[in-house]
Amino acid sequence: MPMENAQQIVERALRDAERNDTITAVQGAQLREQILPLLAALSNEASIPDASDASKPQFIFSHILYYLGGLIAIGAMSLLLNAGWESFGGLGVFFLSLLYFSLGLFFSRRFERQNLVLPAGILAAFSVAMVPLVVFGIQQHLGIWADGAKFREYHSYIRWQWIYLELATLVVGAMVVYRFRYPFVLMPIAVTLWYLSMDFGAFLVKASSYGDFGFRADISMYFGLALLVLAVWVDQRDTQRRDFAFWLYMVAVLTFWGGLTAQNSDSHMAKLVYCFINLALIFTGLLLNRKVFVVFGGLGVAVYLGYLAFEVFAGSFFFPIAVAAIGLGVIYLGIFWQRHEKRLTEKAFSLLPSRVAEFFRQIA
Repeated sequence: MPMENAQQIVERALRDAERNDTITAVQGAQLREQILPLLAALSNEASIPDASDASKPQFIFSHILYYLGGLIAIGAMSLLLNAGWESFGGLGVFFLSLLYFSLGLFFSRRFERQNLVLPAGILAAFSVAMVPLVVFGIQQHLGIWADGAKFREYHSYIRWQWIYLELATLVVGAMVVYRFRYPFVLMPIAVTLWYLSMDFGAFLVKASSYGDFGFRADISMYFGLALLVLAVWVDQRDTQRRDFAFWLYMVAVLTFWGGLTAQNSDSHMAKLVYCFINLALIFTGLLLNRKVFVVFGGLGVAVYLGYLAFEVFAGSFFFPIAVAAIGLGVIYLGIFWQRHEKRLTEKAFSLLPSRVAEFFRQIA
């Protein structure tokens, strides 16, 4: 009911009360003096759009365009750089990328003043994504990359020399987050942390007798766990619920799950443990209210079922039927969960120690 109608209803009720001698005219005037200004204030507040809602990502066309444009711009200046940029030389690349970096911050501040929070955050993230190219350009000019390395290899080849680019990106990214406080800026920071873990692993593996692929898989898995702890910490401190931890969770789960899945073992028990870890990911997604855990946990369970189908029960007639029945059962479980989500969530919390359950309730 609109506030104007509420004011009219209150006014009519007071007149009827005065007419029926339920209240005196003096009492009616006092009530009008107390109630009607409050309703007017509430009406004015209700007519003001909530800026926080406008700042939250939503599945609407304008927000899709914001992210699409931002990702295209970031990809163009990182993933899609071709040999044409080499003709500018190191100094030319440095000044061009520095120009794009400055333009990103300029338009981010401009959109900020116009209260266009999402495009402002995307442009700030674009500036952070330009930092590796800025550093690479000046390094190339100084002759540090004498081996003929190309920047387009930054996103496709692991090499320890990229560490300098990544450290510079983290420093600048931290300053941009401190200044703008936009959640999307953590996307290039989280990806850079992942790159840093892999490149640092490449640096360590030079002096290690451990297998190259296995070592990097371990690095990725343990880094994902460490980043997950950081994401939970950021999530707990995000009192304004702006979801700063979203991209940290995304990269943490991706790197942990990727490193875990890349582990090489012929043990049936190890593969069963892998399945249980993925089920634990799904349960963690329930507690944290994060779908990314459920998605990758579900993929892990599917990987384990594929292993059973093609290796353990390769000649079994009944195995596909059993798995199909399990799939239908999972669908039914989803329906059951949707109908009783609140009660089941509370039941899951009740299985945890009280302090742990309260911790997860604050985050979820």
